[in-house]
Amino acid sequence: MTTMFSGASNLAEGVDRAFIFIFATAFIFLIGIVALIIYILIHFSRKKNKSPQQFSGNTKLEIIWTVVPLILVLIMFYYGWVGFSPMRKVPADAMQIKAIGKMWEWNFDYGNGKISKDLVVPLNRNVKMNLYSADVNHSLFIPAFRVKEDVIPGYNNYLWFRPISKGTFDIFCTEYCGLAHSGMTAKVIVVDSLEFNKWLADLKVAASGPEHPGLAIIKANACLTCHSLDGTKIIGPSLKGIYGTKRTVVTNNTEREVVADDEYIKRSILDPNADVVKGFNKGLMQSYKETLKAEDIDKIVDYFKTAGGQK
Repeated sequence: MTTMFSGASNLAEGVDRAFIFIFATAFIFLIGIVALIIYILIHFSRKKNKSPQQFSGNTKLEIIWTVVPLILVLIMFYYGWVGFSPMRKVPADAMQIKAIGKMWEWNFDYGNGKISKDLVVPLNRNVKMNLYSADVNHSLFIPAFRVKEDVIPGYNNYLWFRPISKGTFDIFCTEYCGLAHSGMTAKVIVVDSLEFNKWLADLKVAASGPEHPGLAIIKANACLTCHSLDGTKIIGPSLKGIYGTKRTVVTNNTEREVVADDEYIKRSILDPNADVVKGFNKGLMQSYKETLKAEDIDKIVDYFKTAGGQK
């Protein structure tokens, strides 16, 4: 398996060349400056009784320390531009895949309702990723391919690459997007064309249909920043399978068991600190009494009853 430190795309060489030149230049200057400091400390030590001298007006020295850094910066710019420029020039024959970032997972849409949690691509095929965010700012980063672009709501962004090595590589989100940001990972799997065609043909079509209005309200009010839908424990308890379950809550410093029915869900939205689920802190959630209408809360309850809250 190729590691994330190996260049696995056609764009990696340009990025690596720029990085190596900048790193080498910085390293040489670091060694030179440290050596000069050590020399000065020893050569002009008090023990040698050398009188300090003041120098000024050295035109030659000033020209040198202006021209040399300028030349180095221009060379850095050249290598950087040579590495960056091809990243924005997508070949006309590139395969189109939509990358969807949402708290806290990646989805890859191949069209015709076929969606995968991992990015599977054919070897030596140009691939364009159209980047879309379903909620907040994200950033798609594939270290082995040396590509990274922001995924911003309402902004049409993209990246492209041509994988040149078979294997499995990491995908990260590099834009802080909430508590589970560090767990927002996926894989790029590079396979032969024949294997890719078979995989795509076997990929099941995702369930279609409009999003439940209750879930849309939950997302619009940033509820998923603190509550997960997949069982993950974050700031607040997970909402997965909530409806009809028994929950231990703390009410007025007393533990009691309640059933998560319509009234419990409504009370949790309007007066969230009345019944705090055991193991979670009081005072972190504010009331939505002034934010949500009664019909909005009814839609949220209906979502948990019919779509998102069943076991």
